[in-house]
Amino acid sequence: MRLILAEDSVLLRAGLTKLLTDGGFDVLAAVGDGAELLRSVAEHEPDVVVVDVRMPPTHTDEGIRAALTIRSRYPKIAILVLSQYVEERYANDLLSAATSSVGYLLKDRVARVRDFLDALRRIAEGGTALDPEVVAQLMVRRRPDFRARLTPRELEVLRLMAEGRSNNGIVDALGVSHSAVEKYVSNIFAKLDLPPTDTDHRRVLAVLKYLGDG
Repeated sequence: MRLILAEDSVLLRAGLTKLLTDGGFDVLAAVGDGAELLRSVAEHEPDVVVVDVRMPPTHTDEGIRAALTIRSRYPKIAILVLSQYVEERYANDLLSAATSSVGYLLKDRVARVRDFLDALRRIAEGGTALDPEVVAQLMVRRRPDFRARLTPRELEVLRLMAEGRSNNGIVDALGVSHSAVEKYVSNIFAKLDLPPTDTDHRRVLAVLKYLGDG
């Protein structure tokens, strides 16, 4: 898969480039700011972009703004945002702009190389990958009426869905049967008023609807 990396730290950028290359990704460009990222994306149109939230010149939201611009101009490009801390507003901005091919991870997760690369591949293939800490913090602010709709086990399944887990991954995490997970997921869709559709990713829509903006 063809990838562009945007990270302002020279050392981290070099380390990530090697990690991604060793992991089988074709790193087309490794850039240090949002403007350069947008130019590189326009030139190469990669399959996936990995971008830091905070980048020059102000080190506030340049990275996430570039990510949202890319999502608007090139909706087929998958985006993984990396952040030093959980920044709810940026996570909500990103999730509100996409229902697939999107991820938001804390930089600490990069040290778990296999999990990081698996998450990136999942995003590139149209899935999602949300950091467990991001999910936990956003779920605290969910609308109270949803909590009454879902059982504790369904809430747990939805949390794992929010992290990007497949049904098989949920089976492994909870130690339950495939049929049980399928039933939980079906119940979640029904309780969140998400009927079957050919056009939208219901797993992602369920997460977005549940987390909402409080």
